[in-house]
Amino acid sequence: MSARPTRVRHGVVAWLALAAALAYLARNGVGVAESSVREDLGLSFEQSGWFMGAFFWSYALLQVPSGWFAHRRGTRFAMATFAVSWSVATLLLAAAPGLWLLILAQLVMGAAQAGIFPASCLSVSRWIPLSRRSLACGLLAVGMQVGAVLAATLTGPLVESLGWRFVFALFALPGFLWTAGFLARFRDDPADHPRINEAELALVGEASAGAPENSPGAGRAEPSPWAAMLRSGPLWLLCGQQVCRAAGYMFFATWFPTFLQETRGISVKDSGYLQALVLVGTLAGSLVGGWFADAVWRRTGSLRLSRSGVGAVFLAACGLLILGAWFVKGLGPAVALLALGSFFAAVAGPPTFTASIDLGGSHVPQVFGLVNMSGNLAAAATPVLVGALFARTTDWNAVLILFACVYLAGSVCWIFVDPRRRIVADS
Repeated sequence: MSARPTRVRHGVVAWLALAAALAYLARNGVGVAESSVREDLGLSFEQSGWFMGAFFWSYALLQVPSGWFAHRRGTRFAMATFAVSWSVATLLLAAAPGLWLLILAQLVMGAAQAGIFPASCLSVSRWIPLSRRSLACGLLAVGMQVGAVLAATLTGPLVESLGWRFVFALFALPGFLWTAGFLARFRDDPADHPRINEAELALVGEASAGAPENSPGAGRAEPSPWAAMLRSGPLWLLCGQQVCRAAGYMFFATWFPTFLQETRGISVKDSGYLQALVLVGTLAGSLVGGWFADAVWRRTGSLRLSRSGVGAVFLAACGLLILGAWFVKGLGPAVALLALGSFFAAVAGPPTFTASIDLGGSHVPQVFGLVNMSGNLAAAATPVLVGALFARTTDWNAVLILFACVYLAGSVCWIFVDPRRRIVADS
């Protein structure tokens, strides 16, 4: 009787999901503590805006370079470097005497966290069989939302009782502890892990089969196919749907409470609770999306249906639900439709990760870095564009219709994404 496979691959996903949670805890805590930082340091609202926005520009622009770094050095070294760097940046926030160090710390944190998901996708491609890949990516997305929820619920009470400087110093500590455990337990190559048995090696063999022979840890990594990436139609379309999804998410994460206050006449406190309800829908959708996409693949054996089909159907459903919320007058039904819409939009998240792996082959970090960069540039621009649109129209319903159309455009992009058209064919 053959031995049962060990479960080292589950630990790999757990380490990566925990990194996502800790990263989002550090970055999202800034928004909650903003008013305390601004008042303590005597900043203007404009200066505070520069302070908070600095993160997103370095985070977006360094997605591709950090993906290249992970490809060259491997996930183990790259993720440890990223975690130590964002933890140091969090300590700099705690020690900042004024605006210049706040902005520097945010830029460093954005640069450090830019590589988390490109590096994580690289490990998923090597450790997780194709039949479970979407669920693994869904768990990474769940880690993000867990960190965001923890930041929202913990930062405020801690700032009130301990002060914002102590809170940022406290949020820096888990990153250092994670790095120590990660270096001790994680390996880039499944064959190098001391706890894995032959049965699990055979199980994950299909995942690592596409890795290049000269992968990190075994010599110099092969050059990045930048020209082929820029010529790839499916990659551009995948970036397009990411732009649409990220823009829609940022509406819910930034302007949505104000939208509820202005159109439904509710209090600031209640609008925060309703925003949390929508974000919980995003968390649940990330998990369900991973499970559902894998189920479609196992049942049909079709990469096109399990990636493009799932993404297109659920983004279209999200757009229609948001459009439906425009016609609904009651607060409860409208928020329910929007929460369900955010759930459906999140279902399309794990297929984005896995389609990047499918297209990228042995260049997953660079491909996902380009996809995520596109989305984060849209995320950085969305709050500004929404504010400008409302200033011109003074009509929040127009904003709602706009984002319904944005999600529908993302669905159209998905229809034409063919994940079978790998950017560089395997040798």
